[in-house]
Amino acid sequence: MGKLFKEVIIILLMSLLSINLFGWGFFAHPRINEHAVYCLPPEMVGFYKKHIDYISQHAVDPDKRSHVNPIEAARHYMDINHYGEYPFDMVPKTWKEAVNKYTEDTLYEYGILPYHLIKMYYQLVDAFKEGDAGRILYLSANIGHYVADAHVPLHCNMYYDGRNPSEKGVHALWESRCVEVLYDNFNLFVGRAKYISKPADEFWNWILNGYLQSDTVLNVFSYIIKQYTPSEIYTLEDRNNVVIKQYSREFLNDFNTMLQNMVERNFRKSVLDVASFWYTAWVNAGQPNLDILDDKDFLANQKKEEEELDYLWKHGKPLGRPNPE
Repeated sequence: MGKLFKEVIIILLMSLLSINLFGWGFFAHPRINEHAVYCLPPEMVGFYKKHIDYISQHAVDPDKRSHVNPIEAARHYMDINHYGEYPFDMVPKTWKEAVNKYTEDTLYEYGILPYHLIKMYYQLVDAFKEGDAGRILYLSANIGHYVADAHVPLHCNMYYDGRNPSEKGVHALWESRCVEVLYDNFNLFVGRAKYISKPADEFWNWILNGYLQSDTVLNVFSYIIKQYTPSEIYTLEDRNNVVIKQYSREFLNDFNTMLQNMVERNFRKSVLDVASFWYTAWVNAGQPNLDILDDKDFLANQKKEEEELDYLWKHGKPLGRPNPE
């Protein structure tokens, strides 16, 4: 009776618990933005370090907006293999051409991440040129999120949570559980931000590389899950006084080993590419002096907007594509 009761409790908890998992999740995104700040050159690091709390804390705003804006979810991924087979030469690289070929409805259904990155890049360049401190901070925090999402392999594949029911859960394992368990051992010395000579091409390369990695992730998960019994795959852990079902650390470590530490490698690349994105936009804006920018009004006005977004996030539900759990 005790064993049966425990199983019933697990089922009830898993059916009631909803985990918001866009991209790297609420654990990783703030840390990626924070570490990216320290990769910036001296001319930028003072301004960004002064606002490191804002830039890291607001890295999760795009996930929160998914409860408010019905098109937000599509900005976090691109199901590139929906359009054909690698190397996907048939997919237009500009938004206008893509709309003409596929329609906006189709693009939003299968994700617009690389197009959104290009749009935000030009917005950040303009913000630097205009010396708009508030806009620079807002865009930098949000851009960090989308750049990091482009380095999550399963955000570049229409089989984003497995190719069949037996593979469901791989999304959460890769981008959330692995990061939380392995993070303390990550080597986060990634070097200085680099100038991206062709930003649009680079953003598309992230998607193509992510797709190639996604096949590896799915194949490894499909293989390893057959090597374990259900009782070995999962464990019960206390999370904020709630007992939840999680992948066991033994299973997770074997998964990570077979992927040759892919999660850490992509985390590190996310940090460097976020910093490089900011740096490239600043250089192409003429390298303005960031130390003289006035940010007082922006920070004061942000409080109300933050409270409104947090309320809608906590009392709403994700719009658009369902979140994998």
